[in-house]
Amino acid sequence: MKVLIVEDEKTLAFEMEAFLKKSFYVCDIAHSVKSANENLELNQYDFILIDLSLPDGDGLEILKNAKMSHPNASYIIITARSNLKDRVTGLDLGADDYLPKPFYLLELQSRMQAISRRKFGITEELLSIGQFKVDLPKRFVLFEEQVIELSRKEFDLLSYLLLHKGRVLTRVQLSEHIWGTFVNDDFDSNYIDAHIKNIRKKLNAWAETEWLETVRGVGYRVKKS
Repeated sequence: MKVLIVEDEKTLAFEMEAFLKKSFYVCDIAHSVKSANENLELNQYDFILIDLSLPDGDGLEILKNAKMSHPNASYIIITARSNLKDRVTGLDLGADDYLPKPFYLLELQSRMQAISRRKFGITEELLSIGQFKVDLPKRFVLFEEQVIELSRKEFDLLSYLLLHKGRVLTRVQLSEHIWGTFVNDDFDSNYIDAHIKNIRKKLNAWAETEWLETVRGVGYRVKKS
């Protein structure tokens, strides 16, 4: 998943980036309102983490504008402000959560995971798809009791499609949210196709994967059962 970290404390921003990357998130950093808006114009994000006190403006303005252009993103306000009014305003504007400073990075990760579970209606530890089960937090795929080895990017690709079950995701969307870049030529497009081919090959050795559908000329979809 792709994350925009809007934080003017550079040390904290880089600590958040390093921690989230270890948890397989793709991260961009903005240290100001201007930089945040530039990133939001160019990219789509799954999570936007917003500090309120920025050198050139208020993070609440970023939240207000981003909610209109990025309605499918999840938002967490991260700030040292203790003002209840700011917290209520942020939640009223559509923030999913509010995390006061100082905080533990593990708590940030836990809140992001909780938001994802609510957003995608995940109520069980193992998600079933066809004859397979997928453990998103522990990052493995099971057939019966056998763990199937997928590469990091293969698992990222499969899990992102699974979270958006029933929705066609284009190669551009998959590239941006998993690799952090747009598909801009045939080489990149073929790179995604090659990963899908490898996923199918590995899973088909155990059971059919007719639920992993190619939508010709568009992208891929995990079909709803």
